[in-house]
Amino acid sequence: MSERTEHAGREERLYWLHQLERWARPVLTRLAEGRLRTEMPVESSGEGREAYTHLEAFGRLLDGIAPWLGAEGGSAEEQRLRTELLGLTHQALEQASDPASPDALNFGEGHQPIVDTAFLCQAFLRAPHVLWDPLTDEQKQRWLSTWKLTRTRKPFFNNWLLFSAVIETALARFGDRDWDPMRIDYALKQLEQWYAGDGVYGDGPAYHADYYNSFVIHPMLLDVLDHAGALQPDWEAHKGPALVRAQRYAEQLERMIAPDGSFPVVGRSISYRTGAFHLLAQLAWQRRLPEGLDAAQVRGALTAVMKRCFEPAGTYDAEGWLRIGLSGHQPELGEGYISTGSLYLCATVLLPLALPENDPFWQGEAEWTSKRIWSGGHGRIDHALGH
Repeated sequence: MSERTEHAGREERLYWLHQLERWARPVLTRLAEGRLRTEMPVESSGEGREAYTHLEAFGRLLDGIAPWLGAEGGSAEEQRLRTELLGLTHQALEQASDPASPDALNFGEGHQPIVDTAFLCQAFLRAPHVLWDPLTDEQKQRWLSTWKLTRTRKPFFNNWLLFSAVIETALARFGDRDWDPMRIDYALKQLEQWYAGDGVYGDGPAYHADYYNSFVIHPMLLDVLDHAGALQPDWEAHKGPALVRAQRYAEQLERMIAPDGSFPVVGRSISYRTGAFHLLAQLAWQRRLPEGLDAAQVRGALTAVMKRCFEPAGTYDAEGWLRIGLSGHQPELGEGYISTGSLYLCATVLLPLALPENDPFWQGEAEWTSKRIWSGGHGRIDHALGH
């Protein structure tokens, strides 16, 4: 491997770490100190998002950075950053769950907390040794009770079924005897009914052209099966097909990334920015990328997407908070349910940061599919599943 390609991996990892710190500090510092509600802006075209945006920011950010918080190694500077942010995370978790805290988060009122409790539970599942294990018995019981507050409202008949399933998976994983297998079973059976083919699930009975297969469906389906699949033989039987379908959709995602790092502006919630590549990042982190998809080319593609999404002027406000948009500040791209906290789903692109520096993901340099082909290079013909 040439010195230039080794240097590329190191430089891109530093860029990813810079993005992580830039997104994490505004949220974690303020929540750890009980200042999130008073100091976090709430940009939204919808009504009443102040009730939900703080849990959105914390749950979605932690979902993306939890594996890195639980990783080891890296440069001395990276290790210092990890130690600091993990300490802030532990303080933030206490503030978020303590009813007496000025920053006690809303888990029990309205439908939106079903969504972001699930993202927070997913974070716990992704790094239990640093998020769950250090808690006291009292803190653990408080969190289990907090997660169950979402049961008073039913999820909508679409990808939301997976939010309930992830919450129940976390309850089962962390020893709550009251976990409900039906909420997992219903989601798994219904998602199977909605499978449309070629790695794509319908978001409810109808197909929607958007990125929800990556925002939510594949990542949460895989995590439910990884953590709860062994609890029932028929759940375990879903694992193989679910992974094959996820790998196929990841191939499609990688091919959607243009040579300049842009990607199709299709469907709702486009202001989640790099959250559109949640699944691709997850499979890279778990070393489950499909055969023929090189880890280094995925790194290059995701780095290019990050630069397209976060370097334009106006992306952040003066205090460093994300603003609504895809390439800069574009408030018209935010649906009524989008607010400042929602935007931190972008952090799920950072999952591969948990891989060590010597992992193939951070080694070498490879052009992603569209960059290679549109520059006159050679690539594989794309085939649908089963062909």
